[in-house]
Amino acid sequence: MEYPSKLIEDAVNEVSKLPGIGKKTALRLVLHLLKRDEEQTETLAQSLTAMRTQVKYCRKCHNLSDHDLCSICASNKRDQSLICVVEDTRDVLAIENTAQYKGLYHVLGGIISPVEGIGPSDLQIDSLMTRLRGAEGEQVREIILAISPTMEGDTTAFYLQKKLKPFNLKVSTIARGVPIGGDLEYADEVTLGRSILSRIAYE
Repeated sequence: MEYPSKLIEDAVNEVSKLPGIGKKTALRLVLHLLKRDEEQTETLAQSLTAMRTQVKYCRKCHNLSDHDLCSICASNKRDQSLICVVEDTRDVLAIENTAQYKGLYHVLGGIISPVEGIGPSDLQIDSLMTRLRGAEGEQVREIILAISPTMEGDTTAFYLQKKLKPFNLKVSTIARGVPIGGDLEYADEVTLGRSILSRIAYE
């Protein structure tokens, strides 16, 4: 594609590096930014720069935060006896959006994947153990493993379960089954099988 400006071409190339953004969409976004007031574009650029340079990881749970301690860990309204272990910040956001969970989190920063060369030492597993051994660990009664039900996710959950045994905590996992509004005939065999094995009493 021929561009009328090298600066536009450079901007399109950079924007197209974002996930899910192709060259055509990138060009459309770049042209849109050119039409906006210069002040608005500068505000966007400043926000992105500030995000990249100032956002940090919570020293306790490793969630993204503006401060050393994230708002969830700093809140005295959260249930200190519950820690939900998740893969990344997107999972924290998804669970928080349900407004059903009031405990704390621990973000692993990924899952065990030998194919990609990711082992237990590459994740925030040791920091979870340290957290449980510390003074605050005395309050923890249950660990919830909210990890994606993939082969790598199950491997990670199994590894964590073994590491957590010495702490004598209740270790649970999120329910897996047929989604509300879903038809049984369209559910895959593994999901349907897990739904039957993980059945609950009808109330």
